[in-house]
Amino acid sequence: MSQTIRATDISLHDLETKFGLQLSNDDQFFSEWQTDLPEITDLDKHVISRVKESYFNLIKYPPLLENTVKMAVLGPLLNFAGFYLYPLHTKSEYSVKISNIDGDVIVEGKIDVLVLKEQFWIMVIESKQAAFSIEAGLAKILAYMLAHENQDKPCFGMITTGGSFVFIKLVKGKTPQYALSKVFELRNPGNELYTVLSVLKRLEQVALSEK
Repeated sequence: MSQTIRATDISLHDLETKFGLQLSNDDQFFSEWQTDLPEITDLDKHVISRVKESYFNLIKYPPLLENTVKMAVLGPLLNFAGFYLYPLHTKSEYSVKISNIDGDVIVEGKIDVLVLKEQFWIMVIESKQAAFSIEAGLAKILAYMLAHENQDKPCFGMITTGGSFVFIKLVKGKTPQYALSKVFELRNPGNELYTVLSVLKRLEQVALSEK
């Protein structure tokens, strides 16, 4: 008899033992977040600076919930990265279900935002409340990314609390492997949202080059 687990209850240990997921320590496995990053325009910088300003205003009035993070921070980023333009499109609250090889473990849940090119998954996005940490969404988003049906092409992910961002790359293959970028924090000096937008634009380029 199979066991059904909600994605919100899954752990990294579960993913490793039941699905064979492995963390890659190869620096070249996920180079897309740091190499060949496109320049962002002055208009991009102006809008993204306003997004940062908005975020710090909003957290003065807690709680800053997931839907507000999506509206105030994630929406503008995806728009200026080009994820709303053809041939890409997005879906919200996308239901997924995955099972391990033996079929005795089933994980069910809903992806916050899914970016597709035709029917192929490009990016899975998990948004959390500002009070949460990035770690709170890691196992959940990896479970969703494992539902990506294309074995050989990478699937990218991003977790954001509005003030923190991390990118993920997963390749299923024979043994599913994943790696993470550094964590970008709005509290750091400068404006790391510029780099977040640049990474998103780079991943959009990767998606459009895939055939």
